Amino acid sequence: MTDTGDRRPLASRNTRWAGAIARWLAARTITPNQISQASMVAAALAGGTFVLAGQSTGSLRIVCLLLAILFCQLRLLCNLFDGMVAVEGGKGAPDGPFWNEFPDRVADLLIFAGAGYGIGMPGLGWAAGAFAVLTAYVRELGRATGQPSDFSGPMAKQHRMAAITAAAAISILEPLWGGHNQVLMAALWIVAVGALLTAVRRSRTLILRLKEAGKQ
Repeated sequence: MTDTGDRRPLASRNTRWAGAIARWLAARTITPNQISQASMVAAALAGGTFVLAGQSTGSLRIVCLLLAILFCQLRLLCNLFDGMVAVEGGKGAPDGPFWNEFPDRVADLLIFAGAGYGIGMPGLGWAAGAFAVLTAYVRELGRATGQPSDFSGPMAKQHRMAAITAAAAISILEPLWGGHNQVLMAALWIVAVGALLTAVRRSRTLILRLKEAGKQ
């Protein structure tokens, strides 16, 4: 990441703990691009543990779900710190914009496809991942046409991760009512439909902005 503007608004970016960790990372030989690349590893591990969780029962399933939650949050932390180390830490690279975006698209697909395979509904998982990628495509299309990035929801990245994380946490309790994977299935539907609506909303906003720009 090389530019300082047009960034996703994140309250966590202004917290003391985030600033301290970002400064620690910036003082090391760790680069923002490496942090971005690490997010794909975290996402692959999250997807893998979702697959195992869907095929497991008892304590093993609980461990897999807890690991999935951990890796999903680690993915988000990588997304936070790559930008902070690049911008606030002054370690941005010329190829930073590629590594700032590409790993996120891979991460979405790995996590949601993994959850889909885990519950025996791979098509639903791929749909959630595909619509998640579509929301980012519309945002970047806006930037390519000279418009500001549109980070609106209802299912932006932080919302998608919150939904799948909450579903994994609730799924731990499913044996209490005799359920198995229904919560994750519902979450994938929510993400898929929500991401589709987000892409439509962002597309409509972009079209209106382009029309307004054309009148000037």
